[in-house]
Amino acid sequence: MTACAFTTATAEGDEWAARPGCVLTADGSYAARLALDDGSWYPERWTLDGPEPYAVPLPGNQPEEPGTEVQPMADGRVLIHRVAAGRHTFSLLYPTGPGTGELPLGAVQCPQDGTRMRLLPPAPTGDRAFALAVDRGSTAVWQVAGGPGGPERPAQLPGRCSGGVWLDRAGRMLALDRTPPDGGPTKTVVVDLARGGEVSPLLQIADRSHDRLLLADPDSGLLLIRSDAPSPGQHRLGWGVLGSTLPVRFPECLRLNCPATPFAIQPGQALMPESCAVALRIDGAAGSWVGVWRPADRRVHHLPAPEGWLTGAGLWTRDGVLRLPFATRSVRCAVARVVPPAAAPAPPTREPGRRPVPKPPEDRTSRPVPLQQALAPRGGRTERTPLVWVRRKQTPVGSTSGAAGKGDGRGSAPPAPGAAVVAAR
Repeated sequence: MTACAFTTATAEGDEWAARPGCVLTADGSYAARLALDDGSWYPERWTLDGPEPYAVPLPGNQPEEPGTEVQPMADGRVLIHRVAAGRHTFSLLYPTGPGTGELPLGAVQCPQDGTRMRLLPPAPTGDRAFALAVDRGSTAVWQVAGGPGGPERPAQLPGRCSGGVWLDRAGRMLALDRTPPDGGPTKTVVVDLARGGEVSPLLQIADRSHDRLLLADPDSGLLLIRSDAPSPGQHRLGWGVLGSTLPVRFPECLRLNCPATPFAIQPGQALMPESCAVALRIDGAAGSWVGVWRPADRRVHHLPAPEGWLTGAGLWTRDGVLRLPFATRSVRCAVARVVPPAAAPAPPTREPGRRPVPKPPEDRTSRPVPLQQALAPRGGRTERTPLVWVRRKQTPVGSTSGAAGKGDGRGSAPPAPGAAVVAAR
């Protein structure tokens, strides 16, 4: 099974939105969350790769602060990020019989007012962890676990960055949503951590549009995007394919009158991005529920979430089963298995004048193609120029050398348990 990266952007593009109820490793073996018991917060690790899931509490000498971040590692240890007076400390927690062992990793001092630091989604390899530090005019990527020593900074770039999506299995190519220092539109860029933090563009749908990458699947190349390019001032969900020059599409069925955020993509669908199932978190006035959508299906299936769902957390198996972790007063650790309706065959649609564009001979993993000219007209002849990858070395900050939805009533309330409501295009 494979867990996909989660998004930190809401429908309105909030840079520091609430985190999911728990964090999963990339392979789905472990999860970690901050649990509450008798008014005290403590880290808790879940083991998910056995016959039955089980939880191991990892309390420290004193209760944790509510905003403390935790992240599971592939070896079963849990990374914890604590903050005190601008000092960000990182440690690895592990069970030691009745107690909790703690291995300090070091600290990052952020004295500047307004600097914020948070953990990035778990790296695909599971043996490293990264954090994003954002101040008024620049962003630094820190490796806080898995390095030879303490925290080190592999990349720094101008502008305020948010998001964080891994584009490959090696944990080398990191996509970030960057807002320029001059306050221009937000665009997704790729940071190559193996080449000194080299920065290249990824999403450039329109000149003044805000384009953010929410999720990516390395197997199929499927990308989930949020942009206001098709409707200025209104952020819409769209999809594209990494390494493709075809336009980004914004399906009408994803225009719900409730905020919808994708949190998992079905893995293992090599060369078949339109067949990938995508899990959506849908938030309404009465609570949150799950939506399932496939690019080829052109509809959203609305499914009730299990009681106690750790909202926004989940993973797909390769055979299309959605696993949702949940916890209640009577069940402290459990995973619900959801089998969504099968994809319905849809007749192919063709637009007049649409012609295939040959794909440039680029490596998909390390040299993704910027997604530009994404808004094709509904009809008529369409002229396109094949896009090529442009690699530009980003000058580190401070360096003196080098070059620089309209609602239609669908999904307004969660469905009753056992019901499956379909919002068709």
